[in-house]
Amino acid sequence: MKIGELAAATGVAPSAIRFYEKSGLLPAAQRGSNGYRSYSNDAIERLRLIQVAQSLGFSLDALGGVFASAEGFRKDELMRNLDVRLAEIDGLMSTLRSQRRELRDLRETLRSSWAAGDCVDAVALAKEMSAKPAPMSRRPTIRSSEAR
Repeated sequence: MKIGELAAATGVAPSAIRFYEKSGLLPAAQRGSNGYRSYSNDAIERLRLIQVAQSLGFSLDALGGVFASAEGFRKDELMRNLDVRLAEIDGLMSTLRSQRRELRDLRETLRSSWAAGDCVDAVALAKEMSAKPAPMSRRPTIRSSEAR
């Protein structure tokens, strides 16, 4: 099948197919006498595998390592890659939970300060937030709007 047919069958743009081929993620297509690429049905399965792996957050570099193996997929390597990706996701989730707590604390600080007619000293707030890696546990320095 030609590149346009492969693109239509998989939803992958022809430019991406050429990129995957050039980077070794997709085996090189056969060339007809007219110079057109001709792909086998195996290319459809490889592109679908690439799409699934990318949707799960795997990098193209990681996929390249897997596809480079002449033996195909080794169970132990696949499990190790899955475990690494799960650990990455756990770390991201932890970071996002921490940022969410900090944003909620900041939002509440600003809301209550503004309701009291006070303003927040942005410089002091930035220093306080950057000085501590843990979520905000105390209120940032607030100064009265009259002090400005």
